[in-house]
Amino acid sequence: MSGDSGLSTRDAENVAISANAHLALADLPSCVASLGHIAVGMAAGRGWSERAGTSPWRAMVGFATLSMSPDIDVVGMALGVPYGAPWGHRGATHALLTAIVAGTAVATLARRRGERWLPRVALACVTLASHGLLDAMTDGGMGIALLWPFTTHRFFLPWRPIPVAPIGMGILTGSGLTVMAWEALVFLPFFAYALWPRAPRS
Repeated sequence: MSGDSGLSTRDAENVAISANAHLALADLPSCVASLGHIAVGMAAGRGWSERAGTSPWRAMVGFATLSMSPDIDVVGMALGVPYGAPWGHRGATHALLTAIVAGTAVATLARRRGERWLPRVALACVTLASHGLLDAMTDGGMGIALLWPFTTHRFFLPWRPIPVAPIGMGILTGSGLTVMAWEALVFLPFFAYALWPRAPRS
C-alpha cells in the first residue's frame, strides 16, 4: 500500500493508465472531421437508393454510418490500446482488406430479396475503403495501416490536402471548427448530390 494515498501499486498503475488514455484521446489528431466521411457515405447511399428504388434517407443514413465505422477504433484508445498498435487508431479497422471483408459481410446481411448482390457489395466495400484513403490524405497524425495484416506500416498518400481535426470535444475548439468548415466546403458536391431534390419517378 502507498502510505500517502492508500492505493496499492496495482491501483496506482490502473489510475495512471486510465489517465494516459484520456489524455491521448484529448490530444490525438483525428483523421477527417467526420463531415467528409458523412458526405461520401450520403452520396453513396443516394446513388444506391436510385439504383435499387429504396428509401433515400434510409440508404443515406446506412451508408454514412458505414463510411464512419472504421473510427470505432477510438473505443480501443479509450481502453488503453496504443495509437500505434495494429488495432490502435488508424490501424486495422482502416485497412483495405478490412473494408473488403466488412463491406461484403454488411452488404450480404442487408441484402433484400431479389436484389443484385455484387453491386451492393462493391459499393459497400468502396465506401468503407474511402475512409482509410481519405485519412491517408490528411496532413498530420500517424499514417494509415492500409495494408494490414500484411504489414503494420502506416501509409500516407503523396497528396495530403486535408487538415486533421482533434478527436472528441476538441472538435469544438477554434481549430476543430475551422477544419469542419473547410470540409463542409470541399465535400459540398457530395452533400449536394445526396440532398438535391429529384423529380419523382413515373
